Amino acid sequence: MGAASRSPPGDWGRRVSVAATATGGEPDLASRLDSLDLPALRGEYVRQGSFVYVDKFLSPEITARLIDAVAEISGSVNRNYLPGHKQGGSVSRHAIDARTSVIAELYRSAALRRWLDQLTGEHLQLSPPDDPHAYALYFYTRAGDHIGWHYDTSYYAGRRYTLLLGLIDDSSCRLDYELHTREKGATVVSGSLKIPPGGLVLFNGDALRHRVSPAREGETRISLTFEYVTDPRMHLWWRLISNMKDAFAYFGFRQVFHRFLGRGE
Repeated sequence: MGAASRSPPGDWGRRVSVAATATGGEPDLASRLDSLDLPALRGEYVRQGSFVYVDKFLSPEITARLIDAVAEISGSVNRNYLPGHKQGGSVSRHAIDARTSVIAELYRSAALRRWLDQLTGEHLQLSPPDDPHAYALYFYTRAGDHIGWHYDTSYYAGRRYTLLLGLIDDSSCRLDYELHTREKGATVVSGSLKIPPGGLVLFNGDALRHRVSPAREGETRISLTFEYVTDPRMHLWWRLISNMKDAFAYFGFRQVFHRFLGRGE
């Protein structure tokens, strides 16, 4: 656990870079968001207990730019293994920022944040600069890579929302989920889906129980997550707990405590 993979598995890095640069074009996120039926998505989001899936959320041009960024970042993947719970690779916002600005620009997009506010009915704020989960990449590239059932628990004073974007999926992995698990008297609804490149899943982290099923030999699944919060305050004790969890289970000590240990790669 904690060893960084310095070369992409197989030749996926070369292949996705070629595919991405071939697309070209300047993305227009605001125009893309305007084309979506926001009232219908809002209704679905509310009915499903703060959960919504959009299969064609990002344009091919925006998706291609993100996939190209993945190829640049692949040398910073931190492999982790927690018996009985998770196995895979992760890259924190700190390591991402050392390699590319594309992901951070999308995360901070004013148009995206306005759209999210309207969809959720909340004022979503950026995670603090020291939160390695603010935006992160997750690599399922070896047999058995997975994450078990869990919630994206908020250690913040407010709620934590996860925006999950599909980037590369040449795998049998599925996002399995359960809705309404924490609503008194509600019937739990189970679901399962594959998120295509450019697809989106948005949910309240404390409300959705979910997992990613194991990858098989030779498969690749790479996803990007954004984290937004309703109140960015966090007690110092909870920040320490959150950072230690992230260091052991996701990004390694160097990426999480990069300010003290040097560069976050």
